[in-house]
Amino acid sequence: MTEKRQNQRWVLRKRPEADITAEHLELVTQPVPDLEDGQVLIRNIYLSLDPTHRLWMSDREQYLPPVQVGDVMRGGTLGVVEESRSDRFKAGDIVKPVVGGWEAFTVADGKMVRPVDRHPDIPLSAYMSVLGSTGITAYFGLLDIGNPQPGDTLVVSAAAGAVGSIVGQIGKLKGCRVVGIAGGPEKCRWLTDELGFDGAIDYRNDDVPASLDRLCPDGVDIQFENVGGDIMDAIYNRLNLNGRLSLCGMISRYNDEGVMPGPKDFGRVLMKRLTVKGFIVIDYQKRFPEALEALTEWVSKDQLKWKNHVVEGLDNALDGLSLLFTGGNDGKLMVRVSEEP
Repeated sequence: MTEKRQNQRWVLRKRPEADITAEHLELVTQPVPDLEDGQVLIRNIYLSLDPTHRLWMSDREQYLPPVQVGDVMRGGTLGVVEESRSDRFKAGDIVKPVVGGWEAFTVADGKMVRPVDRHPDIPLSAYMSVLGSTGITAYFGLLDIGNPQPGDTLVVSAAAGAVGSIVGQIGKLKGCRVVGIAGGPEKCRWLTDELGFDGAIDYRNDDVPASLDRLCPDGVDIQFENVGGDIMDAIYNRLNLNGRLSLCGMISRYNDEGVMPGPKDFGRVLMKRLTVKGFIVIDYQKRFPEALEALTEWVSKDQLKWKNHVVEGLDNALDGLSLLFTGGNDGKLMVRVSEEP
């Protein structure tokens, strides 16, 4: 009798009320179930770690159903097909399940799996960052909502993060003047010296409002918001007539219980005729090919730069996630669950 393959999985045991700790997630080992007709077995190679995971662990109102206590933690993954009973995939195919999890192996219906059309000169890990949901989020959040025009001033919060760094570079490609807000002088230098931002503000050491006045003397046309709180307010208060606020995230508030506060001066929306729109990348699922075509072209021409911060081993996923909320990650945060084929 053949011994069944074992699967490591992180299971939600308790909903966090503040920081996520070992009492909230438990790493367990369970047998991999036998495949049914139409299913594939995926060996996960990379697991994306994202701020939204904190939302999914809570039972607050959100854009997807919360992860239920006792279920495997949800997360975006990229992997290789190990076995297939689906006519859509064969062993060796690189794929992404529509719904992945914090686990070594994923069993999925073949209809709920997307193939990865890999460019031969681009590393596989890029398809979890600049050519994954990170880059697609930046693409639609800026171009669809921000509607950048040559000469516009764009301010990006969490600008050295995975999404923000791509947003700023696309803004430059579209002719914008770009100012980024990040934590620490090293990240700020990366924005200006490597990515070509016109200015950077270190929120840990600089006076953010005063720095915005200095770097954006004519106000702000586009605000790409990842942080929320006081930083969001400082940029929002400088939005020009017909300014656009693309709300991607509010990471500074995800560990707080209760309602997430918005801008204090809501009347500015009326007085300045602002466009304020929140979005989730899955809103654009039917248009993903459009974004991937543009992003792949920019990457292949070295017009976009990115960083990946790779945590080794699924057992270190919980420790890795904490880096997001301390600013300890340097680039797109992901876990290498297993080796690339």
